[in-house]
Amino acid sequence: MLRDAWIIAIETLSWMELRRLNERSALMRTTKQLSIKDAGAIRLAYGLVVETTRCKNLIDKFINTVTAPKKIGEYTQGIQAFLRLYTYQTRVTKNWGKIHLKEAQSIASLGRSILGWQNLREVEPYLGFLLTSQLAPIMEAVNETERVALETYHPVWFVEYCTKLFGKKDAAAFLKGSLNPPPTYIRINPSTVSEEEILKKLASEGIKFEKAEPLKYTYKILELKTPLNNSPSLKSGLFYVQDKASCFAAQTANPRPGHTVFDVCAAPGAKTTFLAQLMENRGDIVSVDFSAKRMHIWQMETKRMDTKIAKPLIADARVALPLTSEADLIALDPPCTSSGVFAKQPSAKWRLSPKSITNMSEIQLQMINTCAKQIKIGGILIYSTCSVTIEENEGVVEQFLKEHPNFRLTKITPDFGSPGLTNLTECRRLYPHIHQCNGFFIAKLQKI
Repeated sequence: MLRDAWIIAIETLSWMELRRLNERSALMRTTKQLSIKDAGAIRLAYGLVVETTRCKNLIDKFINTVTAPKKIGEYTQGIQAFLRLYTYQTRVTKNWGKIHLKEAQSIASLGRSILGWQNLREVEPYLGFLLTSQLAPIMEAVNETERVALETYHPVWFVEYCTKLFGKKDAAAFLKGSLNPPPTYIRINPSTVSEEEILKKLASEGIKFEKAEPLKYTYKILELKTPLNNSPSLKSGLFYVQDKASCFAAQTANPRPGHTVFDVCAAPGAKTTFLAQLMENRGDIVSVDFSAKRMHIWQMETKRMDTKIAKPLIADARVALPLTSEADLIALDPPCTSSGVFAKQPSAKWRLSPKSITNMSEIQLQMINTCAKQIKIGGILIYSTCSVTIEENEGVVEQFLKEHPNFRLTKITPDFGSPGLTNLTECRRLYPHIHQCNGFFIAKLQKI
């Protein structure tokens, strides 16, 4: 199993570099390509890939110091992946302290068997130095901003951005809080079985949980006997694995039974299924998404969650919503830089640049302008992202309000999260280090 896991991990990291794929997409491509179905090997490989990617900047800085003047990017993709995995396993997991020589020798042997001894021969002399070199001199030689970037595993530009936005102290807290994924949350679906019965069933499956106040139907997972994916209750649609921030956004919308709702950027189905649940499966939901592939997942999820009032629509919300009717509620969760979920998707932070923020905000503004045309007088528009940047959030809302004086911000309930920035205090922000969930932004706009 260990050899298969390392084969998968090396190939997955290589695909991520070549095609700029995220962890899951690259892993799926790799397992299909290699025809490896061992669930244990796949889980181990995924863990190695995610954690190695999380601290990629520090690992690369360390490797470049040892292999100087040659940089890691000058080696083949397979060698790059192996060196990163080797450094992660032998040094990062040991907190750069105790040396396990036998483990290092075993990993080197794995590398030879997977990549071939001739391919590994060029870097093999460096493996001993990677195992024994000290990190402290490297950290002492950099300036304060780069040190924070290396310590918190973030790009230097993003550290500078957060420091400017939040101030040095709050930026450091946010960056450190983004090191580890937040707790896992589930949203109970009492459409056919009562909430109390579902909770009893979960307890019988060895799932320990606690209520995520002040949200409805939302629970934090405390302990599991087996992975949630194996839960019979999950398969039968009794709950949805959904972050607390996303649950909050749906509750903020507060749809009523009988409403007409447009769920824009709807795949893979978390919003749609929760909106339908809050509507007691009475009314109409049109779920719009540009990706036919993602809408296939939406179809499976809405079926699993017994969502009866939603219809799919493949369309590009940047251009138009091909709908003649108007909605009581539109929930827009547009593509974003995902800067609030770097802990869960660490590859995202290495693909982005400051230009990415500008590009995304332009797309988001196009989408929210499109949605504004389809709302009834008195209707509600929920705008949310899993990003913390001001351009994608308050910036989009401010520009939207300038262009649409017939919309106003309205108070969000329940009272949860932190106020929006730039005096948009009616908006809500959620932060990993404060609210123990994904970083998130929510604005509630009413057409007047």
